[in-house]
Amino acid sequence: MKIRTLLGAFASTIALSSNAYAATEIQWWHAFTGRLGELLAEQIEEFNASQSDYVVVGSHKGNYSETLNAGIAAFRAGEQPHILMVFEVGTATMMSAKGAIKPVYEVMAEGGAPFDADAYMGAVKGYYTTTEGDMLSLPYNSSTPVLYVNRDAFTAAGLDPDMDLSTWQKVGDALDALKEGGEDCPLVTAWQSWVHLENLSAWHNVPFASKENGFAGVDTELMMNGPVQVAHIEAMGQWAKDGKFIYTGRRNEGGANFRGGECALFTESSAGYAGVKAEAEFEFDIRTLPYWEGVEGAPQNTIIGGSSLWVMAGHEPEDYAGVAEFLAFLSSADVQAKWHQNTGYLPITNAAAEQTKAEGFYEENPGTEIAGQQMTGKEPTANSKGIRLGSFDQIRGIIDEELEAVWAGDKDAQTALDSAKERGDALLRRFEQANR
Repeated sequence: MKIRTLLGAFASTIALSSNAYAATEIQWWHAFTGRLGELLAEQIEEFNASQSDYVVVGSHKGNYSETLNAGIAAFRAGEQPHILMVFEVGTATMMSAKGAIKPVYEVMAEGGAPFDADAYMGAVKGYYTTTEGDMLSLPYNSSTPVLYVNRDAFTAAGLDPDMDLSTWQKVGDALDALKEGGEDCPLVTAWQSWVHLENLSAWHNVPFASKENGFAGVDTELMMNGPVQVAHIEAMGQWAKDGKFIYTGRRNEGGANFRGGECALFTESSAGYAGVKAEAEFEFDIRTLPYWEGVEGAPQNTIIGGSSLWVMAGHEPEDYAGVAEFLAFLSSADVQAKWHQNTGYLPITNAAAEQTKAEGFYEENPGTEIAGQQMTGKEPTANSKGIRLGSFDQIRGIIDEELEAVWAGDKDAQTALDSAKERGDALLRRFEQANR
């Protein structure tokens, strides 16, 4: 009996080892660390535990720019991952990388995984689809900018924390009062180009670039030096001069200042919610991104930031079957609702949004519904469905330089934005020539 038991245990061990050995490995390169990295790892762990045919392995490759560059270098060396996280400004670059990617709609069709493009939120999926409606990459973490309010700072300055901040004119009045009330940091921002030029343009239904912001062709040119954009940057430049807008850096350096209670107002991604909720030791609100009253058609809709998942070419068919199954898992309502509620990122599917509402999350966490409302309140226009430009990462760097000159008082808004257009257009012409 003991021998039989031993043999049975031995056979079971062999079977388990065989199954583990037979599992197909799927490599996913990403840019997440901290709490987002932990939540991403939880998704991988949950998927791996749900089946035994595939094992997803996540690898952090640096920030968004570094991850994109790592993926490009790996493909050239024939060592590319199956899935690459690419931030939205890299979309045009990935679309032009013919032979390097395998479109998601093809992966899902060939893999036989559940996939319905209409199930995804229109304002999100539109960024990553062709003009024919074919989804090229899978939206993963999509966010849009909102306004965070430190209620305690308002009270300390003698202001009503519930005051109307829906327009930039009213925000300007609040900044005056906050400064007079002793507030050292009335306003701080993250991602200045994304919030204060790219989303500003969409929110006011004015073009950031020609050719439908690049969606209609690579022969596009920048248009973010128009009257609306110049007026906004001019106002912010004056606020910077008066000590009402405090510039802290190009990415999200200002997040630490706001979460630490140092600043009263913060324009930042809706995905900043997780960090603010976890770290802020003050009462806070989430408000709609302000708009300039008097601009016809405003507010329109804001646009997304974040990343999507691109499937890299050059792998075996059985690998893509696993990729398809994993992407279907990530798109499921339960997974997406949990991701949305934990991070502040938008749910990429309508079902996840409906499930979140049904669970009472928005009622229990006021303001968390604002991002979705901003994105879906109006049907996107040619000016507000997103921005798809070649060399966009480098163009953002140029814009950052020019905005910094405004904040420092070295340039006026019109001169800075004219210069950003001229320098950015030169990059667009190079990209056009390389992708004709």
